[in-house]
Parts: sequence; structure tokens; C-alpha cells
Amino acid sequence: MKIGILVTGYPPEETAEVHESYDIAFQSLLGGNDFTFESWACLDGIFPGSINDADGWLITGSKFGAYDDLPWIAQLENFIRDAYNNDIPIVGICFGHQIIAQALGGKVEKYDKGWSVGRVEYTLEGHNTTVPLYAWHQDQVVKLPEDAKVIGSTPFCQYAALAYSDKAYSIQPHPEFTEGYFDALFNARKDVLPDTAIEAARKSVREGKPTNSAAIANTIAAFFNNSHSKRNAS
Repeated sequence: MKIGILVTGYPPEETAEVHESYDIAFQSLLGGNDFTFESWACLDGIFPGSINDADGWLITGSKFGAYDDLPWIAQLENFIRDAYNNDIPIVGICFGHQIIAQALGGKVEKYDKGWSVGRVEYTLEGHNTTVPLYAWHQDQVVKLPEDAKVIGSTPFCQYAALAYSDKAYSIQPHPEFTEGYFDALFNARKDVLPDTAIEAARKSVREGKPTNSAAIANTIAAFFNNSHSKRNAS
């Protein structure tokens, strides 16, 4: 199965030694599932020629807001709707989570209670215990699309994971973030965070507890494989 990665952001240059690019990070996260990958830099206006250029699509995180008035964001929304309406599975992470919701009729905005940054415990459907993952966001989905089902949340982020039948799956935190990358990102961009978010992030990672990205990698792989199988059987 071929996964097309729609790249919507680049890591800061200061983090290059531990995190080369977001598409490579997702290839590492999803490795071992017999997937092949190809990437398109949507934020540079580079898009696939067709929604059929891959069997499934994954949209990365970004420093941009889904609501930003940029030509490539509007083009990405059209691409999402086209793929969705043709039953080609889509996965979204952070910005990807938000732009899928917005493209399908939901609403995204800067959350009035601030930022979520650091190691966060998520309540996710299908898991017996909470799943710890790295978060880095102020924007949130605040209104659901009609087709969306909430499958994950925290007290701070009500719509942290969404499922759209077997058509789309999205999650607000970053399963592709490693501890090393989070540390590098925090050091590179902590100046954009308010003091309260900085302290909360430091407190959340101070004990050195691990995250569970493998659980989300398994969920994403299963979603792609199941959706692909259903589409081929129809």
C-alpha cells in the first residue's frame, strides 16, 4: 500500500540533527507495515497530480493555522474533500487533524485557554489505559464536522481524536515526536510560549516517563489497511 505524505510544515533548522523532516519521521513511525511512501511539499505549492497518486494520504503538522488565508491551504482543503468523497483514506496529525475537520465543515480557532505543550495523557477509544503522547498546539477543533465521531479527548482538548467512519482518522498530538525532537523543538521555540505553557511542559517531562507512539502507529496502520481493503472489495 502506498501512503502519500502531504507535508505542511518544516522543523526548525535548530532541530535538524535529531529530526530531519516530518515526512521522514512518519516513515519511521509507520515502518514495518509493508507501506511505501511518497511526499509532496504542499506548503510550497507542490501537490499530487491526482487523489489516486497514493492509496492513502497522511497530512503532517505545521506552524500555520488551518484558518490562515493562504492559497495552498485552500488547495489542500479541496484535495481533502475530493479524496474523502472518493473513499480514499486520510490521516491527519495536529494541523492535519485540524485541516481535515475544517475542510469537512468543522471549525478551528486559537483556544482561549491557551497552549497544550509537553507530555499529555490522552483518553482514546479502544485503549484500556490513557495513552501518553507529546502535544504542541494552541489551535483546536472547536466545532465538529457532521461526519466526525469523537474517539479521544483530554480535559483541555475535547476533540483530540476524530474518526470519520473508515474514511478519515485524525489526532491532535504528535505520535511522530521523539523525546529528542521534543527537547530540541522546545529549546528552539520556547520563546513563542507563555510562561505558564513553558512551566507546564517542563513539569510534564521532568520525570522522564515515556510516551506510547507505537499505539498510535498501530492504529494508523490498521486504519489504512482496513480502509484500503474495504475500498478494493467494493
